[in-house]
Amino acid sequence: MNMHWTRRALCAGLAATAFAQPALAQPDAPYPAKPIELIVAYGPGGGTDLVARLLARHLEKQIGGSVVVLNRPGAGGGIGFGELARAKPDGYTIGFINTPNVLTIPIERKSAFHWSQYDLLGNLVDDPGGFAIHNSNGITTLAGLAAYAKANPGAVTVGTTGTGSDDHLAMLLFERATGTKLTHVPYKGAGEVRAAATGQQIVIGAINVGEVLAYQKGGTPIRLLGQMSAERSSLAPQVPTFREQGIPIELASLRGLAAPKGLPEPVRKKLVDAVAAIAADPAFKQQAEAMYAPLRYLPPAAYAAELEATEAGFRKLWAEMPWQDKP
Repeated sequence: MNMHWTRRALCAGLAATAFAQPALAQPDAPYPAKPIELIVAYGPGGGTDLVARLLARHLEKQIGGSVVVLNRPGAGGGIGFGELARAKPDGYTIGFINTPNVLTIPIERKSAFHWSQYDLLGNLVDDPGGFAIHNSNGITTLAGLAAYAKANPGAVTVGTTGTGSDDHLAMLLFERATGTKLTHVPYKGAGEVRAAATGQQIVIGAINVGEVLAYQKGGTPIRLLGQMSAERSSLAPQVPTFREQGIPIELASLRGLAAPKGLPEPVRKKLVDAVAAIAADPAFKQQAEAMYAPLRYLPPAAYAAELEATEAGFRKLWAEMPWQDKP
């Protein structure tokens, strides 16, 4: 009796195994099978955050899945960049990387990331730097700012998105070009810099041009003293460049999408193609323009070449003028 039972159980077990085998051999569910997390290395309300939330809606349509924006501010972007580099390369974690921070942080200190540790998906934004000041302040030009700073060493406080950011480097270059001494006040994102400038807790908000224009549209009482582009941006044709005002500074922030290195090729291609399609989409362009995000699409190879060349320039600058804050 026991022997018969054992044989029946064994046969049943083999049948169950044979029946289950095709299910185990089924291919993985098509990508994406779960929500994608999009890391922003700065706080809510800044230019990167706003573009990320716009992009997420378009990306959902392109790839047929949900995209959740996660803010990971701190350390000038280093916390978010590091989290992105360490994530599993399965396509379910992507993020924005911002120059110069993603390039300067590994130059100035040991870090958990380098731009070569990412699969680049394409650059979307190229936003020139700018100096913004409260509307009630009587300073109206960079020459006026320099004169005030010379007369009041250290009294001009400059809010930035962190040590080694384009904002911070612009402040240091301004000091060197004008022989002035300013006081650096780092924040976790452009939204915090805007709040400090609005509350007049700082004299200058070193904020990118597109961000300033978006803040102005929202009622923030700040204005640009100058923009750090080679030529006047079409978004702000009335604002003179730094170079026009006798200060040879050109700095901007690239904001592009990346993923941890080693994505499966079909996943990488799907994301790269989606970013390219979004960049060419008239609706996305119109919406980005409405939030004053200066678009400049670069496919992965061109994006990598630009990052490599820019990094070389920052390494040279570091050798000449280390930008770490003095205690």
